[in-house]
Amino acid sequence: MAVRSTPDASGWVKSARQVERERLLRRRSIRSGSIATVSTLLVVVLLVWGVTASPGWERVRETFFDPEQFVRAFPDVLSGFLLNVRIFLIAEPLVLLVGLSVALVRGLKSPVFFPLRALAVAYTDVFRGVPTILVIYLVGFGLPALGLQGMPSDLATLGVIALTLSYGAYVAEVFRAGIDSVHPSQIAAARSLGLGHGGTMRHVVLPQAVRRVVPPLLNDFVSLQKDTALVATIGPLEALRQAQIHAASTFNYTPYLVGALLFILLTIPLARLTDYLAARSQRRRGH
Repeated sequence: MAVRSTPDASGWVKSARQVERERLLRRRSIRSGSIATVSTLLVVVLLVWGVTASPGWERVRETFFDPEQFVRAFPDVLSGFLLNVRIFLIAEPLVLLVGLSVALVRGLKSPVFFPLRALAVAYTDVFRGVPTILVIYLVGFGLPALGLQGMPSDLATLGVIALTLSYGAYVAEVFRAGIDSVHPSQIAAARSLGLGHGGTMRHVVLPQAVRRVVPPLLNDFVSLQKDTALVATIGPLEALRQAQIHAASTFNYTPYLVGALLFILLTIPLARLTDYLAARSQRRRGH
């Protein structure tokens, strides 16, 4: 059967061979998708059957998958989870600001800026070396213990400060890697056009650097979303603390599952966005 070619909007007509090739590719794509769907459903069914048929499943279901406990804990855990979201939304721009500032300071070459560079290096070394939960303890319990005037006492605010200090060090290194990845010829060309150091960084280096480090930055923010739960160690009623309260009163761990599901629903879209941006970046570079 002959394949007829039809012109597209620009008037260009595909050859019969091109039309046939595209038809075969579509058929292959549909077949591959169908096989993948069937195999996935089969694996899921086998996993569900294997888990539910295993010894001790009833105890696992009662302890971790109790519908009554799920419904009872959900409103309080959700209310606490909204506090996690607020902490994340406040900490994220602060982390970006701190990280970018530290990265720019470390890029200053003049000898007069050596003290600032040394402070920036010390900051990144210290806060990348200290566990985040220990930073939260030091800030959450240590700062109020000083009793200084104007020192914040709100537990959520102290959690934001601790997360900003910890993640700012990691993000600073991400920004610095992006800045260092810009070819020196770009900087030389900008300087030859009369741009100073500030203008070169603003108009030439930073736009390229930021575009290259978006995927690793999003990975850091996925981790930041999860680590907001660590703020529970200093007392605010966020999702983990609410789940702990319910679990302690019922000796059932389903409330923890509620918190886990809420965090998953928040982090998976950002993780998929990270994968998409990373793949797009590789396509742009021709990989």
